[in-house]
Amino acid sequence: MAASAAASSAAGPTAAELYAQVATQGGLIRDMKAAGKNKDELAADVAKLKDLKAALKAAMEAEGGEDKWDVPKEALDNTLTRRMFVVPSFELYNGVAGLYDFGPPGTAFKDNLLAFWRRHFVYEEGMLQLECTTLTPEPVLKTSGHVDKFTDLMVKDSAGECFRADKLLEDAIDDLVKKDSEMTPDRREELRQIRAMADAFTPEELGGHLRALGVVSPSTGEAFAEDPFPFNLMFATSIGPAGDLRGFLRPETAQGMFMNFRRLLDYNGGRVPFAATQIGSAYRNEIAPRNGLLRVREFTMAEIEHFVHPERKEHPKFASVASDVMTLFPATNQTTDGKTVQMTIGDAVASKLVDNETLGYFLARTQRFLFASGIKPAGLRFRQHLRTEMAHYATDCWDAEILMASGWVECVGHADRSCYDLDVHARARKTSLEASERLPEPVTVTELSCIPNKGALGKRYKKAAKPLLSFLSELDGEGVAAIKAQADAGPVTVTVEGTEFELVEGDLTFKECTRKVTMRKFTPSVIEPSFGIGRVMQGVFEHTFYVRPDDEARGVFGFPAEVAPFKAAVMAVDSRIPDEFLHRARSALTAAGLSVIVDDSGVAIGRKYARADEVGVPFAVTIDGVTTTEGTVTVRERDSMRQIRVALSDLAATIGAMCRGEDTWESVEARAAGADAATSVASAVVGAVTGAVAAAAGAVSSAFAASPAAPAAAVSPKVFDRSHGLPTSITGTAKGAEAVVMEGGDRKIGRFARPAVSIL
Repeated sequence: MAASAAASSAAGPTAAELYAQVATQGGLIRDMKAAGKNKDELAADVAKLKDLKAALKAAMEAEGGEDKWDVPKEALDNTLTRRMFVVPSFELYNGVAGLYDFGPPGTAFKDNLLAFWRRHFVYEEGMLQLECTTLTPEPVLKTSGHVDKFTDLMVKDSAGECFRADKLLEDAIDDLVKKDSEMTPDRREELRQIRAMADAFTPEELGGHLRALGVVSPSTGEAFAEDPFPFNLMFATSIGPAGDLRGFLRPETAQGMFMNFRRLLDYNGGRVPFAATQIGSAYRNEIAPRNGLLRVREFTMAEIEHFVHPERKEHPKFASVASDVMTLFPATNQTTDGKTVQMTIGDAVASKLVDNETLGYFLARTQRFLFASGIKPAGLRFRQHLRTEMAHYATDCWDAEILMASGWVECVGHADRSCYDLDVHARARKTSLEASERLPEPVTVTELSCIPNKGALGKRYKKAAKPLLSFLSELDGEGVAAIKAQADAGPVTVTVEGTEFELVEGDLTFKECTRKVTMRKFTPSVIEPSFGIGRVMQGVFEHTFYVRPDDEARGVFGFPAEVAPFKAAVMAVDSRIPDEFLHRARSALTAAGLSVIVDDSGVAIGRKYARADEVGVPFAVTIDGVTTTEGTVTVRERDSMRQIRVALSDLAATIGAMCRGEDTWESVEARAAGADAATSVASAVVGAVTGAVAAAAGAVSSAFAASPAAPAAAVSPKVFDRSHGLPTSITGTAKGAEAVVMEGGDRKIGRFARPAVSIL
């Protein structure tokens, strides 16, 4: 895919050098024209200029890195729709932008991808899986910041049509760079840096760049009259028949896990670290849905909230991934040379490029998951968030970006969210969302405590004093210090559960006390990997799709067997094969938990293979005449199109092992080749034995013809049965010899059978 600048320099002139040559050659031609040279005299120099421009374009692409995944997009989109992987929702009513349905192969692929995700993360790490409601009351999302800050910047044209402003800027820069082959390297680099910052600009900054580049409305062709403005992406709704409880369809699954933190902590025996996870739907009212599954309004997320001590973010299994080499795109490089770096995750954590082991562990595990799902290494990088992109509370954030036909696409976010989420909800609800740890040794601490005058407060506030007293008793050291600072200056005003209380002199007594503690409370930090499943699916579609070199009309999805929608396709070589054998093969596979499709149509076998290839079936099982006589089937591997014969009784075990990653096609094929070779040797031995027996029989016949007649009982009539012209039994075997079974003999010789004999 992408070539480095160093490689470009080694292969020839750099883009900057070629730009200078283009400028020089262009000046030479202008001078020649001014001197009156004719077209023929200019031809050679014009041709040289064209060659230099082509070389400049290639060098700029090589140094800048490939920004599009090379896939036959039209054929891919046609196959996805025609084979019903993904289709527009409500198509009968002309559809709704940003809403899609999954057909049978799409649903099966998504199910298998999620099942693999569970095995890779949930089961491997012992995570606690939840399923929370998608309806979320407004106070929850108000506290989390979504009500005020979950926005994209939008512009509206004179016709009232809305567009996402940062995407307009990115598209405009892409178009400008593509069309202007003579753009200077400095200007190209300036635009690249602006593009990298597109979603981090303020409304005023973004508006300034749109005006500077002359960006206009795609619909009206007119400039936008106003700067971009924020648009909240959440779908609002009302809960209950009265409509007085405002809510939203959740924009992420994370908040449900934070709401259940105390119960999860208790379920886990009070131990930290632990991880919670949830797979489910999320909803975002996208301004301009586009690019199929990449920007939709309803989608599936798979999120992990890994709770860890804020001062101890080591991971016990980090050593198992430390040597994994990763392509990283640090924040500093995004605003300078724009180049990625390759290093082990161990080195990245040691150098503090990646903040801590737990974050690094999940980055590496995500990479392994994506590679195993079908993403190619050349099309995956991990981009660090710029400081302007990260929330103020975040420690470090990295996105797994997959290169697609539309460019680099964020598919998995990894964020160290510190203690923010639990802290804000704890403050809002005035409750503890803390964990505890036992100290190695008791520690003596001096604390400032607040002692309320219950009698005075009870007399003044009556029943309303109860929540006030509860609030004061739960104050931590910082809270008590803050109350004391106010009390020293005069009356203290506090609000508890919506009620305001004034505390005057005599209501509170502050006292320092010393005590030994053996437990310490802390609010856990959260490391959050967040997967957009639809985007990962689109990435796998683009990275695994190809067409046969000898037939561009034959599209193939090269899904890894573990995530393929169907593991096997069972088919008959032609219509003369009894259905019984198709059913036997299918039942054997499904009984082993393998998803199967059966093609019992009357089309040619090649067409059946093509159908299976289009939905990514890794193994095609063909029933032929030999199956009916010998009990073996042909198994064809999708990508190599090579075939082996497998006993019907071994079919499910053989394919199941390959689908689970316990065996490989190459190993199975090698064993089959070894078995065939052994069979050939056995056949040769049988042939030699048969020849020797025939020669002995001839000698015996000659001897009898030349000798006097003997009594009939002297020769066993079972030694030779000439009904097939070949011996079928011998009344004994030589010492150490094995009985050999030969195929054919009494079977009809035709398209579906081979001749065989049996020596018992």
